[in-house]
Amino acid sequence: MITIRKSDERGTTKIGWLDSRHSFSFGEYYDPANESFGALRVINEDWIAGGAGFPPHPHRDMEIVTYIIEGAISHKDSTGGGGTIRPGEIQRMSAGTGIVHAEFNASAEKPCHLLQIWIMPSQRGIEPGYEQKAIDPKAVANHFTRIAGPDPQGNEVRLVQDAEIWAAKLDEGVEAIHALAQGRKAWLQVVKGHVKLGNDALKAGDAAAITDQEKIAVRSLSPAEVLLFDLA
Repeated sequence: MITIRKSDERGTTKIGWLDSRHSFSFGEYYDPANESFGALRVINEDWIAGGAGFPPHPHRDMEIVTYIIEGAISHKDSTGGGGTIRPGEIQRMSAGTGIVHAEFNASAEKPCHLLQIWIMPSQRGIEPGYEQKAIDPKAVANHFTRIAGPDPQGNEVRLVQDAEIWAAKLDEGVEAIHALAQGRKAWLQVVKGHVKLGNDALKAGDAAAITDQEKIAVRSLSPAEVLLFDLA
């Protein structure tokens, strides 16, 4: 079964420096039909104005992943973790017993465009932590490559959950296939470009909830970038 979540169906938050789209209930946006998908709790697509950002604020018991689409963001947290995150990198913060962090656009003039992803952990009360890795550009070229999981390899960040994040950057006219093990489900998020999933054409911001499938075949209708969440 494939259920499409169109970009313009998402929730919206607009304030002076932030334009955000919410795939699932978040903040003042509440949608009982879209509160989460398995352990995937939040996908916010954010546009942050130059020189602006999120001042220090707390989190607990959540795996928080940042994926930059355009621009760069500077991060600092109470564990001492921090750095500047750019396209081609992935950052993971385990909030655990409690963490305070701040994120600000690294540019004073140009906007930053990113995905903020929250995954509910399989264990509560873990020690907070921070991790940032470069994504191998050759590995994601025209096929799916894992960039996060519970047993991370060299270019992957750790998730304290039976969940994986896979990424692909596709030239036009390329098909990328991901095998889905029995009993697992997936969420496909289109980051850039246009793709086809089965009979459905999807554009940037669109997504699909996928269950009871043996494989996921994504064909690019233009140069495209996608994230795939493989979930228990």
